[in-house]
Amino acid sequence: MAKVVTFGEIMLRLETVGYYRFVQSEYYQALYGGGEANVAVSLANFGMDVDFVTKLPAHEIGQGAVNSLRRYGVGTDKIIRGGDRVGIYYLEKGASQRASKVIYDRAGSSIAMAKAEDFDWEKIFEGAEWFHFTGITPALGGELPVICEQACKAAKKLGLKISCDLNYRKKLWSREQAKETMTRLAEYVDVCIANEEDAKDVFGIKAPATDIEGGKLSQEGYKEVAGRLAENFGFETVAITLRTSLSASDNHWAAMLYDGKEFYFSKSYPIHIVDRVGGGDSFGAGLIYSLLNKMDKQDALEFAVAASCLKHTVEGDFNMVTVEEVQKLAQGDGSGRVQR
Repeated sequence: MAKVVTFGEIMLRLETVGYYRFVQSEYYQALYGGGEANVAVSLANFGMDVDFVTKLPAHEIGQGAVNSLRRYGVGTDKIIRGGDRVGIYYLEKGASQRASKVIYDRAGSSIAMAKAEDFDWEKIFEGAEWFHFTGITPALGGELPVICEQACKAAKKLGLKISCDLNYRKKLWSREQAKETMTRLAEYVDVCIANEEDAKDVFGIKAPATDIEGGKLSQEGYKEVAGRLAENFGFETVAITLRTSLSASDNHWAAMLYDGKEFYFSKSYPIHIVDRVGGGDSFGAGLIYSLLNKMDKQDALEFAVAASCLKHTVEGDFNMVTVEEVQKLAQGDGSGRVQR
């Protein structure tokens, strides 16, 4: 079984209950989540051998984050312990025309304060075939841009495939900072994953004939985006999720994939959203799983999109679905009938 390593921050997720607004809430539900951790849990639920790497404090809140991964079979023995705090994000779920909101409280977290010498990447990557990180991790600042580059160099030296989800977060860094750092890291990446806005926000590559706020996405425009990404950075594969947002509650969900030769487009799913946080991460995990399992490109894309479609129906950051459930949807059964 192929082994995957993911690297990033796992946070304490504090969310208002139901659809309460921040200013209404008298208590919050506590969960854990974060981009690369979400990918790790998805892969573990698919039966993959996966390690998550981060730095967490040794106190009980840090241990709670570790335990949240262990319960789903994610390897945690390469997590570094130290520092004082777990990053936090607060979530207010949107509905209908009211957008969801996220407030970060992650400055000074253990991973944000990590040092390059904390990580022995060649040892971490022993026996691994794939390394995954996102643009969120270097955006946390400190030494993390250097740490991510060291990880990529070690992974490349050892022959691992490297995937990166661009995941631009304007609350963490500017477009100029993102472009400078991600351009440097992109030279190591084999599989680039992005959403419909990331290429524009990070690299200034905008899809022609597209109006994201107006809900108009052009397939031809995203062919141009994927082609330019592959040409500019030498990516073997470019995958872009395509979200048509009708409202906070209802979206159309699809994706495209470019392998340097052909463009592939998935079927589109109408989704009534339960929880959209982690939707992109579940797509990334589905793509990693399907490529490692040697699915052909169209089937790999359909698997990833179906996995992510299902995530939108699951509370919390983690995608609690099985390979069989994903395959069933990818093969056309989206009826939602009761399984008895």
